[in-house]
Amino acid sequence: MLLAIDTSTRNAGVALGHEGRVLYSRSWFSTVNHSVELMPAVAQTLESQGLKVAGLDGVAVALGPGGFSALRVGMSVAKGLAAAGRKPIIGVGSLDMEAHAFLESGLPVCALLDAGRGEWASAHFGIDGLRIRDDLVGSPEEILEAITGTTLFCGEGVDGRGELIKERLGSWAVVVDGAAASLRLHSLVSMAQDRLDQGDVDDLA
Repeated sequence: MLLAIDTSTRNAGVALGHEGRVLYSRSWFSTVNHSVELMPAVAQTLESQGLKVAGLDGVAVALGPGGFSALRVGMSVAKGLAAAGRKPIIGVGSLDMEAHAFLESGLPVCALLDAGRGEWASAHFGIDGLRIRDDLVGSPEEILEAITGTTLFCGEGVDGRGELIKERLGSWAVVVDGAAASLRLHSLVSMAQDRLDQGDVDDLA
């Protein structure tokens, strides 16, 4: 059983997965702060399956990009649980999580998250599902100038900006609006399980 924690944005969540599939998930919009809300959500999630940390196979956590304080809370809790239970920890990039469900669409994918100050954080993937380059943070103009053909746009950063993307790129823009935060959790569980099965885990330090 894998515990997954995502505090990349105010749309946070916790899930339990088994063999890459989500058995239970809890998502919420953080109106206070993640440090107040996360541990009760983790406790409720474990209780839903009658589990304790000792019964987990590992802990997965979103690595960002995202809000610094929010990410720090998620990673601190994940590391604490993994250390207490002597369990492996697997960190997964938040933009990779946003893109994961769409990488077999047959189109290049651009995953977006809000980076604050009017900027986006983006990750670009080719039709083979592999990254074209590292995460890029910049203005919408800078991000969209990098697009050279029909591209599927996804991620929380797309919300409310679909028309802007379509206006700039016309028929090149395939926009997936309103992807739920729970979709990131499903991706986190799936991607982390694949790595856990391969013995590809991260250092707790």
